[in-house]
Amino acid sequence: MSADYTPPDGPLAILHDDHEVLVVDKPAGLLSVPGKGAHLADCLLARVQDAFPQALLVHRLDRDTSGVMVFALTPHAQKHLGQQFEKRRTTKTYVARVHGRMADRTGTVDLPLCVDWPNRPLQHVDHVNGKPAVTDWRVVRAGDAETRVRLMPRTGRSHQLRVHMLALGHPILGDPFYATGAARDHPRMMLHSETLQFRHPDGGAGMRYTAKASF
Repeated sequence: MSADYTPPDGPLAILHDDHEVLVVDKPAGLLSVPGKGAHLADCLLARVQDAFPQALLVHRLDRDTSGVMVFALTPHAQKHLGQQFEKRRTTKTYVARVHGRMADRTGTVDLPLCVDWPNRPLQHVDHVNGKPAVTDWRVVRAGDAETRVRLMPRTGRSHQLRVHMLALGHPILGDPFYATGAARDHPRMMLHSETLQFRHPDGGAGMRYTAKASF
């Protein structure tokens, strides 16, 4: 990643901001947090903090995933939102384009995941050492060569959606880690965080934000 990290330019795509939270649409190709080394310093957190110096990290999206992310603007909000993610009280929906035609219309992947140590940061299914990981999915449109699918993770493991789709035999198009051959040959990874629902840290009102996928 370090050799070819050329994150996209452009202004922050702000979906909402108030006294406690900031919601943005993260572009594909931009790290959520800094990597190791000055060449990986440019990231969404740094760009957010340029505009909102008080902003604090709550969760992450993979570099090649785009879509809705929330940042806290106070320590109280960071703790409140962090607990919601930890206790699985947030609701996330992703849209993806995957390789091949998915035969069924809906389903659930329940496969435990852990880091593939010899090949880290890759993850893999491990029924002995893996942590529980569950993803619900629903086909939006199926073609002969690819399927558009909505993914609803119940857990938040690293690379969960990417590995679960691979396990079904339908890797996400453009995935630089898990797709191969024609499935990998795309300008970006076709995975987007479409909606995020959470409770507002000030008062607990339900909040729901959506960013349309560009693919």
